[in-house]
Amino acid sequence: MEEHIFGTYATDALKLVHHRAMRRGLQHWHDLTPINPAPGEPIALKVRVGPDLTVSALAVYYTTDGSLPSGSRGTAGRGAAVPFRRVGVEWDSLLFDYLEVWEAVLPAQPDGTMVRYRIGGWAEDGSVEVFADWPDARRQVEHAATAFYRQQALPDLPPQDPAVGTCFTFVVDRIRPPDWAYDAVIYEIFPDRFYPGDGRSWRQTEDLNGLCGGTLRGIVDKLDYVAELGATAIWMTPIFPSPTHHGYDATDYRSIEPRLGTADDLRLLVREAHGRGIRVILDLVCNHISHQHPLFKEALHKPDSPYRAWFTFDNSPVGYRSFFGVRQMPQLNMQNPAAAAWMIDHARYWLETFDVDGYRLDFALGPGPDFWSEFTAACKEVRPDSFIFGEIVDVPEAVRPFIGRLDGNLDFMMEAALRKTYAYRTWSEADFARFVARQSAFYPPDFVLPTFLDNHDTDRFLFIAGDDREALRRAATAQMRLPGPPVIYYGTEVGLSQTNSKHGAGLEASRAVMPWGREQDRDLLAYYRQIIAERKARRSVEAR
Repeated sequence: MEEHIFGTYATDALKLVHHRAMRRGLQHWHDLTPINPAPGEPIALKVRVGPDLTVSALAVYYTTDGSLPSGSRGTAGRGAAVPFRRVGVEWDSLLFDYLEVWEAVLPAQPDGTMVRYRIGGWAEDGSVEVFADWPDARRQVEHAATAFYRQQALPDLPPQDPAVGTCFTFVVDRIRPPDWAYDAVIYEIFPDRFYPGDGRSWRQTEDLNGLCGGTLRGIVDKLDYVAELGATAIWMTPIFPSPTHHGYDATDYRSIEPRLGTADDLRLLVREAHGRGIRVILDLVCNHISHQHPLFKEALHKPDSPYRAWFTFDNSPVGYRSFFGVRQMPQLNMQNPAAAAWMIDHARYWLETFDVDGYRLDFALGPGPDFWSEFTAACKEVRPDSFIFGEIVDVPEAVRPFIGRLDGNLDFMMEAALRKTYAYRTWSEADFARFVARQSAFYPPDFVLPTFLDNHDTDRFLFIAGDDREALRRAATAQMRLPGPPVIYYGTEVGLSQTNSKHGAGLEASRAVMPWGREQDRDLLAYYRQIIAERKARRSVEAR
């Protein structure tokens, strides 16, 4: 049975929740043309008004100096205002009702301008002005998916104030992904599971919810292996202090998890990697932190704390908005300027102080395109050649608004296509070729889409393919011929699989320790080295 990579779309019922949520109230969801505005281009904005809302007029309030815009019923308080005009009515069969479509045009702006805007709509009866995006469609989808996976009834959402809405942001610029990213071969490493280093043995290897003993020094020890494989970049899953083995719930963004090593170890790793022509990419979680983080603990216990507004407290069972209802992962409110600046400052720190080469951004859908506009601009100011790419596990329609706000996004649709074709065999290679051609036409060529066969959140490819190594070879060959830079999850290249009955079900099953020496499938490793070398040669010829 095929697994659900796209959890919030796991069933037809959840797909319907998505569709209906995005068409209720007043919804904009970064629908602008061009999607990535360049200097001197006017920007068209579009909104849809759902069948549950009546408006007689709409306006966009915007600023170009980085300040927050304000206004009421078409009159700007801070910044300027532009009216919308109704351009049509659409019928939606899944809603079985009509929607209105409205458009406005913002004037062209010079290079480097940060545009912030809010969209408000009101009726002639004097009712409250409603601001897009209301209601919060993403929140409804997350609640529905959480309920589905917990086998619970769909919960009622807490009331949402229609006068709050979203402050949208984009930066007018000519920033593009770094040249090296297009030709990169990225090796994903789960530090605790890769290699202990310094002559040490694994702490243990049976309990994959526990700690196994991999370190940053261990990665340094194996950089020659990575280089010989042909990888030109390593992406490490989180290395910041955390109460968990996976680290996706940090308690501090300015230090290294002690069990993994020290700041000096990271400096050594970056220096040694760069000496071999290997870039170093960190995994950064901006959507949520650990419930043990000092700032959250203060916000939770002190209602008058300045950090209270950095989170969203409510009357839900958890008591605050969190990552898919997980109590241990409270979600940051990146609409709060202070919280956003705090996180962006951390990103600048690792680029400036440790010379890392970029970030893979966990659950990038959460903070949204507005935050990433500021984040990426700040990173490029420090390191113009940094590679900033997201993990947006969603459909292409939902990924499009991130074009121009991120350098790229991990290609989950392509992962699903590769697994359907070569592991599950529910697609033919003709089906796969047709999908590749159409996706290539959907995204602009300067939006980088790293491809992968498996990762730390999915079952291993070999496991779902029934340990068919020829299927893995075919899939890897197809991956290397795709335009997006390939990502290789540690161990896939030497036959690492999983045994759910031994390691337990769940995400941890795919996080077994890296085999070394005689435990590796050396023939498979040689094949990977060959097809990576062939990809590099082919890319070199194409670049001439």
